[in-house]
Amino acid sequence: RTLIPGYLQKLRVWDRAAAERVDVFVANSQHVMKRIAKYYGREATVIYQPVGGAEDRSQKIEEGGEQGAGGNFLAVGRLIPYKRFDLIVKAFNELELPLKIAGVGNQLGVLRKMARSNPNIEFLGHVSEEELHRQYREARALIFPQVEDFGITPLEAMAHGCPVIAYAEGGAVETVAEGKSGHFFHKQTPEALVAAVRKFESMKFDEETIRGQAKKFSHAHFEETFSAFLEEQWLAWTKKL
Repeated sequence: RTLIPGYLQKLRVWDRAAAERVDVFVANSQHVMKRIAKYYGREATVIYQPVGGAEDRSQKIEEGGEQGAGGNFLAVGRLIPYKRFDLIVKAFNELELPLKIAGVGNQLGVLRKMARSNPNIEFLGHVSEEELHRQYREARALIFPQVEDFGITPLEAMAHGCPVIAYAEGGAVETVAEGKSGHFFHKQTPEALVAAVRKFESMKFDEETIRGQAKKFSHAHFEETFSAFLEEQWLAWTKKL
């Protein structure tokens, strides 16, 4: 611990100097773009990264049956503190609605105790990709309470026609469309999540609209956008020669 502060300071100086040599910055979300402006004082172009499965899921849809058929809510990810699975467990302890949690991590034991053996909360542990497709397909909604730079999980869920209940910070506000592919809560508290889930249950969502939102982040769209950006930068560079 005595060595780390000095090392980090040198790393910050090197990082800032290296950033000055960058010709252009590309960010994968407006959330990251703002961070680049804050720490480097530089502008960045936002080009959203491609998400696997954001194209066509028709085969998986047929295999999984009707969207939401499982009747449960779903949470997916590593069970670590910043993912805020604790908010989900506390909220569903109160809601007493069916919830499945897919993932492993160092908070698994803590979360199990927090769930108090409530029969409505099921921990699936590690699941295969095939099983994850099925869970997305059968869930009523994905619960996403954390702040991510971009956040791939909501888009994977939406690609299956599954709406998302997300905390309104980070990349989620750029990928989830309020009232069309999901619903936001604005305080990172169990109480706010409880209110959001209750509101969600009175809302109607169209499966095709949800999948259409996910397709905006397809590989094809990324390739088109990034290629156009590279061409623009190349033309600008050649004019300087």
